[in-house]
Amino acid sequence: MNSFLRNTAQDILKKHETLQDIVIVLPNRRAGLFFRQHLGSLIQTPIWMPEIKTIEDVFYQLAGQRPADNLSLIFELYQVYQNLNKEAESFDRFYFWGEMILKDFNDLDQFMADAGKLYHHLTEIKTLESDLSFLSESQVAMIRQFWNSFERQDRKHQEKFLKFWQILGPLYKQFQSALQVSGLAYSGMLYRKVASGLDTLTKPEKMHVFVGFNAFTGTEELLIKHFITEYGADIYWDIDTYYLDDKIQEAGMFFREYQNDKIFGPTFPKVIPDQIASHQAKIQTYATPLKSNQANLVGAILESIGPEENWEETVVILPDEQMLFPILHVLPSSISKVNVTMGYPIRNAPVYAFLEAVLEMQRYLKIEEGKVLFYHKQVKNLLASSYLNGVNPEFAKEILKQIQEQNMLYVPMSQLQSGGELHALVFCKVKSSQLFQFLTDLIKVLAGRLEEEPLQRSYLFQCYKQLNRIGEVLQGQDIQSLDLEFMIRLFRQIFREIKLPFEGEPLQGLQIMGVLESRNLDFKRVIVCNMNEESFPPSAGLNSMIPFNIRRAFGLPVQEQNDAIYAYTFYRLLHRAEEVHMIYITASDQGKAGEKSRYIQQMTVEMGIENEEQVVFVPIDLKGTGPISIHKKRDVLFSLERYKVSNDGTSQTSFSPSAINVYIDCRLKFYLKYIAGLNEKEEVKEEVDAAVFGNIAHYSMQYLYEGFIERKNRKTLNPEDFEDLEKNWIYPAIEKGVRKFYNLGAEKDTRLNGQIAIVRDVLHGYIVRLLEIDQSASPFQILSMEKEHQAIFGVEAPYGDFKVSLKGYIDRVDLQNESIRLIDYKSGADKKDFSKIDDLFEPAIKNRNKAAMQTLFYGLLYSSMHPENINPLKPALFNFKEVFQDDFNPYLQQGESRKPKVEVNDYNDYKVDFESHLSAKLVELFDPKIPFDQTDDLDKCKICPYIDICGR
Repeated sequence: MNSFLRNTAQDILKKHETLQDIVIVLPNRRAGLFFRQHLGSLIQTPIWMPEIKTIEDVFYQLAGQRPADNLSLIFELYQVYQNLNKEAESFDRFYFWGEMILKDFNDLDQFMADAGKLYHHLTEIKTLESDLSFLSESQVAMIRQFWNSFERQDRKHQEKFLKFWQILGPLYKQFQSALQVSGLAYSGMLYRKVASGLDTLTKPEKMHVFVGFNAFTGTEELLIKHFITEYGADIYWDIDTYYLDDKIQEAGMFFREYQNDKIFGPTFPKVIPDQIASHQAKIQTYATPLKSNQANLVGAILESIGPEENWEETVVILPDEQMLFPILHVLPSSISKVNVTMGYPIRNAPVYAFLEAVLEMQRYLKIEEGKVLFYHKQVKNLLASSYLNGVNPEFAKEILKQIQEQNMLYVPMSQLQSGGELHALVFCKVKSSQLFQFLTDLIKVLAGRLEEEPLQRSYLFQCYKQLNRIGEVLQGQDIQSLDLEFMIRLFRQIFREIKLPFEGEPLQGLQIMGVLESRNLDFKRVIVCNMNEESFPPSAGLNSMIPFNIRRAFGLPVQEQNDAIYAYTFYRLLHRAEEVHMIYITASDQGKAGEKSRYIQQMTVEMGIENEEQVVFVPIDLKGTGPISIHKKRDVLFSLERYKVSNDGTSQTSFSPSAINVYIDCRLKFYLKYIAGLNEKEEVKEEVDAAVFGNIAHYSMQYLYEGFIERKNRKTLNPEDFEDLEKNWIYPAIEKGVRKFYNLGAEKDTRLNGQIAIVRDVLHGYIVRLLEIDQSASPFQILSMEKEHQAIFGVEAPYGDFKVSLKGYIDRVDLQNESIRLIDYKSGADKKDFSKIDDLFEPAIKNRNKAAMQTLFYGLLYSSMHPENINPLKPALFNFKEVFQDDFNPYLQQGESRKPKVEVNDYNDYKVDFESHLSAKLVELFDPKIPFDQTDDLDKCKICPYIDICGR
């Protein structure tokens, strides 16, 4: 292929008989590899190869020094800052904007700006901005009406604000001096050192040839001009008339400036190449809805390429590095070799997610009575990871079960460390000064367990190297004062930029690379993913403390220059391309709008091409999810047999009133929950909701009255018994209720969280009120508390008679005024009235009274277990949300709406009608011809846990 680097190599060979006295300087190492390949293919006889360098290599060699790492530099910067500001904040607060200051210093030096003048002007501007003394009180009040955040700063804050900006100038100067003493430097400082001493440079022994540069920093421009004028250096420009002659084309912004320069101008070729217009490439644009769709599309494009093509001439450009693995997974089998010229971010690797979870756990630990406790969410994430679950799966399963059953918001460290060596290492409290050593030790152990997973070990190795480097930098620094939160943020900040390098033959196979890696390289076929505005070109602005106008006035780079660099990088891909495939996403992604890149729009207008966009979509059935109906085939009928009573009077399971209510509401929900066994997802409840409150209340009332019976050795409660119960026994009963609900033994602490303390107090108020109600109804005799009641219920069906097992737990059964009360405690506001028995079994009724159906169901159970009983059975609902009403009445009321109601005094008065309707429902439930289908009432679906299965 006739590429820029090949043509340059050919021209250099023509001009120079020998190459050993030449230094080729290129923008990056990747271009150097390709240049060496082209040079090798053109040389016919043995010859010494030229020295190939990057521009960084040239500067660092001339400076005799390489830059220190950022962490060391910021520590040094902070020392200087402390000397200038006696009220300096802590290092952890300084670090993250200290990075910004260091970046600004680097720009100042790279572009040879006068730091003294710049920071003097910046201070003056900030002084003007902060001076609001010219405003009158009425003006301040008027401004505040429109600008809520407007406040007049007091003098102390104003002086502190201005002092910071006044420090920046001296900080720059003294930082330079401090670095010279310590022997450290940042890259801009070295560049400036070289550029400032050009007159003292010794003429290099070898001739320098600068190839393929676009945008120079101020120091690079001075150096290259000096080499051209003083040492006869050559320069080769990789340009095209398409953007050079167009005065408003941003891709040619730097070249037009250099073309008019008295030194650079003569180095431009007499005939500027016109490749983009002369051999207009075949350009195709694709619009796809999702990021993941791009991978399949790239695979399809590559699949269409014939086997005779050289894959080295095809490149896939990835502005978003997250697309790398999806692309690699869909490559056609015809591609045997792939060269990846980009690193894969460590932050996207599974092992980094594990390390993140370990750090998150450290952030949310707490210490109570000397015991270290870890927050349940991080513990669950870690135990579910392959690293810990694979070591001891039974231990992980048991701990996760305990967390769920006991609703453990915090898990003791000692309990977690019993899982083994790795668990003991992961689940420990780490001091900030020990954090990086802790992570290093953890990585060593993980690496030892992942010997058969080379990719994972590669991730770990990169992490290990970086942690060692950080550890070396931190040695000798005062890190005792740094808090853990800062150290974790520092870890994330540094690891955010680490990438896993790929090994392979860079000059063979399909080329996959990032945007900037493509500089100076030419390809016949170009495929660009993520051709979206804010992705290519990227949207990230300049992170600087120096305002735009001052940056521009002092020649520092602004966003306009960044845009020009990316525009050139894109358009130079078109120099020799024959096919260009550009893919953009129509859906927004991670806050980025789904808008096509400006480059696509520009090409369509400037080139006058008819770029027909191909929309690639995933077929979606816009028709709603079809109805779900489970027919009662043999396996379903077999499952239903579990509810039937066999000849020996036993059954595998029983119908509860809740199960019958679920069936009435939605037959499919009954199938999913009770036949298919799809239980609702259980989660640790951080808040005490109505269900948790109700359960604890049930247990507390049970223990309160059972304790009374045990102490007094009698079951009858008289009015005088309630004063002692209220005064001395409510809190102990609640304590037992909490232990029962959370499955805590007698030795376990019940101080689970602050909410439990609130629940204890709130529940105490409710129980006091319940005791008042019970006292007014006393004397009464308690017959049972929280006892299971069962019944064998006969069903007459057209397809054959059968018996089923029924069961239910009645919260309380007592004898009062010759009536047996069947009491159900409810934490909600369940209604007690119903019009007729039919309505309790009718699914079409919007507000069907499930609680009334349940308490009448208890009447069936009790009468079945106690056929000798001759007392009336009186259902009652003690719903907590109504107990404080003056006219509270716990008994069911039967009658039409807005008409006088009749109190339900005896279940036996409704027995025949109730059991007839229940029998009819059971006949329907077991009927092989009636499927388990969905309810027609979509309002019921809104709070159904199975809504995702139904798709409603």
